[in-house]
Amino acid sequence: MDPTRTFQFCGLTFNVGNMISGLIVAAIVLGFVYFCSRKIQMKPTGKQNLLEYMIDFTNGIVKSTMPSGSTKDYGLWAFTLFFFILVSNQLGLFLHIEVGGIVYVKSPTADPIVAMSFALMSMLIAQFSSVQKLGYKGHFETYLQPIPYLLPINLMEEFTNFLTLGIRVYGNIFAGELLAGLIAKMAFSHGIVTLAISAPLEMAWMAFSVFIGCIQAYVFVTLSCVYVSQKLSIEE
Repeated sequence: MDPTRTFQFCGLTFNVGNMISGLIVAAIVLGFVYFCSRKIQMKPTGKQNLLEYMIDFTNGIVKSTMPSGSTKDYGLWAFTLFFFILVSNQLGLFLHIEVGGIVYVKSPTADPIVAMSFALMSMLIAQFSSVQKLGYKGHFETYLQPIPYLLPINLMEEFTNFLTLGIRVYGNIFAGELLAGLIAKMAFSHGIVTLAISAPLEMAWMAFSVFIGCIQAYVFVTLSCVYVSQKLSIEE
């Protein structure tokens, strides 16, 4: 992993690079949505069309994975989660700031702590949704299905879902940035020859990494919606 600067506050360790990168991502997402949502019209055009397409896209994920009527409750969550992770996955490809060997700006999801934090939030939302719909007793009984003896396995399934959800996005983004960095270093290792070879290779890999970042954002949100849906569908 890249060297980073940390500090302690109230007994907790904070990663400066992750904080700066996360704030940049939040500013990009907020600025983009704010820009596209100005001067809303009944007949959308231009940037409003783009924003409505984005909303329809994430609403489509919710509709295809969750019980009917869930868009009203989970549409905004899916929209925010998707585009925050999407920008997080791409940030390090276009903006990588390193000062004195310390990385201050990169893709936040290239850090396992950030990726696992997103996964934990999704799993907590799923648990909260189940308690809200079924109550504490009904929520606990979902872990006794189809037979009570499967309680340990059902609990283990929750833990593995959490791990795979976070590790999937982290592994892909971290590997993409690592290989892009290695290609960049190779480009300047032996002059014009390696530069000529590495330049098209770097461009191709960057394009592929952008594609992977988009796919991983889609997969993350889809699986998050599936986990929430599993908790909601018990009642029906």
